[in-house]
Amino acid sequence: MATERFALLIFLCYLSSRFADAYDPVDPLGNITINWDFLTIDTTYSVLVSIHNYQLYRHIERPGWRLGWAWSGHEIIWDVRGAETTELGNCSGVHFDPAHPPHCCDKRPVMVDLPRGAPYNVQVPNCCRGGVLSSLTQNNSTATAAFQMSVGTFDRDGGNTNGNPVKPTNFSIGVPGYTCSNATQVPATRSKVDERRHVQVLLTWQITCSYSQFRDGPSPSCCVSLSSFYNSTIVGCPQCSCGCPRSPSAPQCFRDGEQSKLQALPDTDGDPPAPVIRCTEHMCPIRVHWHVKQNYREYWRVKASITNYDVVSNYSDWNLVVRHPNLGNLTQLFSFNYQPLIQYDAINDTAMFWGIVNYNEMLLRDGNVQTEMILKKDPSDFTFSGGWAFPRRVYFNGHQCAMPSPDQYPSLPNAAWGVRVSALQRWLITGSCLLLLSMFHVV
Repeated sequence: MATERFALLIFLCYLSSRFADAYDPVDPLGNITINWDFLTIDTTYSVLVSIHNYQLYRHIERPGWRLGWAWSGHEIIWDVRGAETTELGNCSGVHFDPAHPPHCCDKRPVMVDLPRGAPYNVQVPNCCRGGVLSSLTQNNSTATAAFQMSVGTFDRDGGNTNGNPVKPTNFSIGVPGYTCSNATQVPATRSKVDERRHVQVLLTWQITCSYSQFRDGPSPSCCVSLSSFYNSTIVGCPQCSCGCPRSPSAPQCFRDGEQSKLQALPDTDGDPPAPVIRCTEHMCPIRVHWHVKQNYREYWRVKASITNYDVVSNYSDWNLVVRHPNLGNLTQLFSFNYQPLIQYDAINDTAMFWGIVNYNEMLLRDGNVQTEMILKKDPSDFTFSGGWAFPRRVYFNGHQCAMPSPDQYPSLPNAAWGVRVSALQRWLITGSCLLLLSMFHVV
């Protein structure tokens, strides 16, 4: 009996760890949802596949999504608009008109988005962005992708000639860190034609993909350094934040004078190259620096800088997410866009920052972007002691950054020890003074 209970406990812990692994407290409802909307079902069926990024701050960068699945039978994709499969597959056993060959006979097709500038006769709405999906916060109009395909020789549920097509299995989005569910039937998608009329599709399947940084990679891809006006110490990123030099997990790096050894940059239309960074103690492609710059009577000022140590890759449509208890009182921001992410009643401690179009929305290779912000003090909470002025968490492009240990944060000088004294400290000081006075009085 004890063995069975122990086995049950291990099983429950495993399940809870899987759910906790995909849970994101900054974006608890975020996911990528894929809808298969059936437009017609006959000897072949026509389906509109749409990919919706419902994540507040995570976006899909180049080389973009690669939607894959496994057919349940001998399905053939005859035609596609708005995307294309990466392989034709073996069509030797398929009878077809040479003037209209199949698009894909592969048992496990992988569909990719068409690039920008694709011919109009192969486009559908929301297609052709090279697989890139914006986050909901940055641009919800480009957070959706779509393609339409015609599928034949499919099996039906239960072998019934009037049954629905059998669902594919083993879905994947082709982006590191994401895992996808099986397809489930949901209420048919309805869309609005005009002010008085709605139409709906015949059938809708839905797949949900969730992100986990643990699945994405063994180490962070960014780190945070800290400094302040009241302390000359600059607290750098933790050593080996993104891997130690010459370790398997660390990106390739070079030192000053070794630029000539770098390979030529790839074509801008090709897949992004592997990071090649300047050798540092932290070995991260991205460093975020938070500097407490100035103190006013009712406000305080922070300068935030993002440095790209990668010399071969740009970051387009980058974003930065910061958690700090005073962000709800952000009064003025320079050079960045800003929006609070989550609010629980009076709590507003998470904000997202991103670049301004045609100004700094692209973080260039071996470059940086920076901003300054002015925040209003909350007298009941504000202090410079104990590292309160520094962020609790920082994310760059959806990846949580490595931060210094709190005991390393820049501290107030000794002269400023009394800036904020707790009630317990006041009681201890008062008690000590009274004890000394009583001793002198006795003497």
